[in-house]
Amino acid sequence: MNLRQEAFSSYRDLRDWLDQVEKLGELKVVRGAHWDLEMGGIAEVVSREAKGVAPALLFDEIADYPRGHRALFCQLDSVRRLALTLNLALDRPDKLSCVRACRDRLGTMQFIPPRPVERGEILENVIAGDEIDLFRFPVPKHHENDGGRYLGTAHCVITRDPDEGWVNLGTYRCMLFGKNSVGLHMSPGRHGRIMRDKFFDRSEPFKVANAMGVDPALFLTSTMAVPAGVSEYEFAGALKGSPIEVLEGPYTKLPIPAHAEIVIEGECIPGETQDEGPFGEWAGYYANNGLAPVREPVVHVKTLLYRNDPILTCAQPARPPGYNFAFCVFRSAMIWDEIEKAGVPDVRGVWCHEAGGSRLFNVISIKQRYPGHSRQAGVIASQCSSGVYIGRYTVVVDDDIDVANLSDVIWAMATRADPERAIEIFRRCRSSSADPAVSPDRKASGSNPDAVFTSKAVIDACWPYEWKDRAYPVVEVGPQLRGQILSKWAREFENIL
Repeated sequence: MNLRQEAFSSYRDLRDWLDQVEKLGELKVVRGAHWDLEMGGIAEVVSREAKGVAPALLFDEIADYPRGHRALFCQLDSVRRLALTLNLALDRPDKLSCVRACRDRLGTMQFIPPRPVERGEILENVIAGDEIDLFRFPVPKHHENDGGRYLGTAHCVITRDPDEGWVNLGTYRCMLFGKNSVGLHMSPGRHGRIMRDKFFDRSEPFKVANAMGVDPALFLTSTMAVPAGVSEYEFAGALKGSPIEVLEGPYTKLPIPAHAEIVIEGECIPGETQDEGPFGEWAGYYANNGLAPVREPVVHVKTLLYRNDPILTCAQPARPPGYNFAFCVFRSAMIWDEIEKAGVPDVRGVWCHEAGGSRLFNVISIKQRYPGHSRQAGVIASQCSSGVYIGRYTVVVDDDIDVANLSDVIWAMATRADPERAIEIFRRCRSSSADPAVSPDRKASGSNPDAVFTSKAVIDACWPYEWKDRAYPVVEVGPQLRGQILSKWAREFENIL
């Protein structure tokens, strides 16, 4: 179906969004699953093995919990759900059309500040003190080797910079420690981590709010590399074309989403840590410290807010392909936007492959215009804001290659790239605590376990510029002959082609 013919009306909150997803035929309600491994396992199997589009999965009547205490998985794992979330008009329901539409939006949008309101559904239940019990929600244990249950996997951690006052939202995993405490794992270099370190350097408590079941556009934005100094509230408002409504958190005084499903407010005390993890991460490994826990700050929860019949939003990171479709699309669009703004002309496509967890294997296609054009594109894409976090392999291909087709990309690498001239290696680049290529010994040794690095390869798989106009002809059925064949033989092969 041409998605321009499909009317996506604006939605107010997650529940409104789910109503529209159900009308699209992309919502599956699952009743009776268990929070211990079963919900996460079902989500992983469906996401990886579904024939056709994998639906969003809304779990209800979860074991040990009353009806109406729900959990949502696989939220954004389709073109139509992403188009609904960002109100995109697409010519075709495919990956690159979605990337182009996102890129076009990024190129024209104006930041929209959040709108303060006095009331919101998040205030339907407000609990403080000893009455707080986070086990009232069906918090899943996601993977068999996880160290516990994780409250925060598809959420927004809200923080404020103590120097400049701007508000950041990031998706940082939160393990459930107890009825009123959670862990807070923040990778070095993340804006929230920088804010945390500023507070800790001053021996001051670090106040945070953790919002679950937020507007899907806000959740998506919180996973991306939004520029420092720009709040994800402003960015998400620009993507939607309308402001995100917020109200002041009763304990932290941070702006919290007025229509979120669940919000916890609390603070971390400098120097106080607890064993956290392990947790199966986005690259498909237990790569933070293998199957051993790590020490992470503790969030002491002071206020709990939630809607009646709350929906806990969850992500199920695992071996690709899986849950990261929306991240691949949006990160591709952001890299495309950033390299064009850095002066790279004639970019024809960008795709961050699912096999690389949306970060590790990124492909750029260009129409070569001058000597060094392909190297320029690769180097900038590997180091731009949205590509610098690990971004291990950046491949640049000519514009006849479909960047989203891994077979096409490997064909270009294998046939057009002489390794001696095609590969550039950059050392001591930004890595991650979840980087599976960093030795466990390296992560466990030294006084600064966060000081890990990766090398990066930029692979120029374009035809050499010097003789690109004399490149060898490609062997394949031409478009005119293909059309003739399909016209004549369509009925014979209707169940095959």
